[in-house]
Amino acid sequence: MYTYDELLIEADHNHLITKEKPLRANRGRIKGNRIAIKKDMTEAEKKCVLAEELGHYYTAVGNILDQSSVTSRKLELRGRIMAYNRLAGLIDIVNAYQHHCQSLTDVAEYLDVSESFLNEALSYYRDKYGTCVRLNNYIILFDPSVNVIELPPA
Repeated sequence: MYTYDELLIEADHNHLITKEKPLRANRGRIKGNRIAIKKDMTEAEKKCVLAEELGHYYTAVGNILDQSSVTSRKLELRGRIMAYNRLAGLIDIVNAYQHHCQSLTDVAEYLDVSESFLNEALSYYRDKYGTCVRLNNYIILFDPSVNVIELPPA
């Protein structure tokens, strides 16, 4: 699991300047080598936003603010997917189950992400995999809520 500080260090290693600012319209934004993170959020929310902005840094080219463009929407989603996989990936959900997390709130707290971010990640996985997916000897259910079932060894 990544901490907000570790993501800040990663940004710094990529020569990105990250600052917390009183943003009005967005929770985060990357422009060139500068990342702005909305100041008045929890650290978990800032971590989620920074992970997404780093995802944009690694995957997007140019200005994707205009979401009326199909290409911009795809690039926006690509940055989010990178953040979902990084902070709330399938293996992370299994790890939360192994640590006895039983509710969405428990999982979000264990992963140190916001519940809204976790819900968005689960919605993405549901769209990608359907109602469930198998990961090694686990079945991860996405409907009606996140649940993990451990399968007996083969």
